[in-house]
Amino acid sequence: MSVSITFLGGLREIGRNCAALEINGRFALIDCGLMFPEEDMLGVDLVFPDWSWLLERAEDVDCVVLTHGHEDHVGALAYFLRDINVPVYGTRLTLELARGRIEELGIESPQLHPVDTYEWRKHGKFNFQFIPVSHSVPDATAIVFDTPEGVVVHSGDFKLDPTPIDGRPTDLRAFGELGKNGVRLLLSDSTNAENPGFVPSERSLFDPIERIIGNAEGRVFAACFSSHLHRVQQIANAGIASGRSVAFFGRSMHRNTEIGFDKGVLDIPPDKVVDIKELLELPEDQQLLITTGSQGEPFAALSLMSQGRHKFVDLEEGDTVLISATPIPGNETAVSKVISKLLRRGARVYHGRNSQVHVSGHAYRDELLTFLNVIRPQAMVPVHGEYRHLHAHAELARMMNVPEVDVLEDGDRVVIDGDVTRVERRAVSAGYVYLDGSSVGDVQTGVLRDRSHLADEGVVVVTVAVKHRSGEIAYGPDLDSHGVMDDPDVVLGKAADAVRAALADMTGNGFDPQEVQSSIRKAVAGVIRAETSRKPVIIPVVFDV
Repeated sequence: MSVSITFLGGLREIGRNCAALEINGRFALIDCGLMFPEEDMLGVDLVFPDWSWLLERAEDVDCVVLTHGHEDHVGALAYFLRDINVPVYGTRLTLELARGRIEELGIESPQLHPVDTYEWRKHGKFNFQFIPVSHSVPDATAIVFDTPEGVVVHSGDFKLDPTPIDGRPTDLRAFGELGKNGVRLLLSDSTNAENPGFVPSERSLFDPIERIIGNAEGRVFAACFSSHLHRVQQIANAGIASGRSVAFFGRSMHRNTEIGFDKGVLDIPPDKVVDIKELLELPEDQQLLITTGSQGEPFAALSLMSQGRHKFVDLEEGDTVLISATPIPGNETAVSKVISKLLRRGARVYHGRNSQVHVSGHAYRDELLTFLNVIRPQAMVPVHGEYRHLHAHAELARMMNVPEVDVLEDGDRVVIDGDVTRVERRAVSAGYVYLDGSSVGDVQTGVLRDRSHLADEGVVVVTVAVKHRSGEIAYGPDLDSHGVMDDPDVVLGKAADAVRAALADMTGNGFDPQEVQSSIRKAVAGVIRAETSRKPVIIPVVFDV
């Protein structure tokens, strides 16, 4: 009986982590994450995996199993459940972090089943267990699947922090037991495979953060991921130690901190947590606002502050801003612009590139080597990363003499069949699926290409009325341009003359809409290219009169 894993995302990008484990014709989905749009994805809000292949076999999908609660692993889950509503398994906090989008989308009766770590859970043909790992969100886990072809381990996102904030390190002893008994296939986090050494412990940040907040003379505004509740705790502790009260701002920050308090992950004295309006009435050296916006999101609180558009906060000379995160790939430019704007407004800004205020949640090279040495899998497929990260991780596995190592990409499948491990390239379609407004999947690559063309070259609209019988011009041509040139009158005048000449050559031949539109495009394009060296989108609007 063969076992296979088909990768629907996460193997050529940071995000969209999603894979389908198949046992004897039944499927368990491992994670279902989103990706934030890249700069060339104009107008796109979010990017999802393509699970259309599973839609064709929806009756064969048994469940979803989640490693942890980050958006790149659970952010698309609600949309998947809208299509295929099956039971979902994860730790309690992971399910609560995923629940927000599920409720927003109005999924009826979601079947969310919390599972304790180390507890074996069976669902249909799938028998699995969660093992604790240290990451930048509480309750992160690896998943162990006991399959007919041997043990399959998915590491989830992890690092080997020996002193995590919650005292819950990656359980190397449990992984060692698995390795001793034999691991048939390891799927392992590759994000930092190129970085030598070990990730510093989360605890190493407390002194630098406490020093920055303690030395601040005025107000302090701190931004971090709302799901990084341990970091929120560190920042709050530092603020309280320096005599400040704490307020939270941002929808996801409010929701996730409420979950943190409810699940006992956050421990902040209730009398030190106040509403933002109450906070801003306190003396400035008693204010600490923990907010969203560490990724430069245009409508997040930190970005609005940098533009002077925040509903409650006007940044002033002497304010301190602490950004306790590093940019997700694709967000670097946006974050850099926010930092520059904050500095222009007179704030002191501390961030990951000028201060020790952030550590990664993903294992560095020597941690990955240690992990491989503990597990000693028979086969290994790097996951979670761009191709260069996967390639670097594969090289580490080969250094550790892992017998079978393959670098796969989205859409590929790895099959375990007895002693044979084989790869099926491009087994399924695994392209990007775009959330554009409220529409999922309607925007295709061609639309984005058109948007890019419009953004780069502009548009010219040509309006003309043509007599049906003779083909003579009854009105126009009227030309209007957007994004092509600052002073278009002369060039558009020449283009109008070219349209008249082109249509005059067609007079007497009657009215053929397609031929008229084609002639207009050629005439206008020729003039504008000759005059400006640009190639705008040309839209002929032709009336038959």
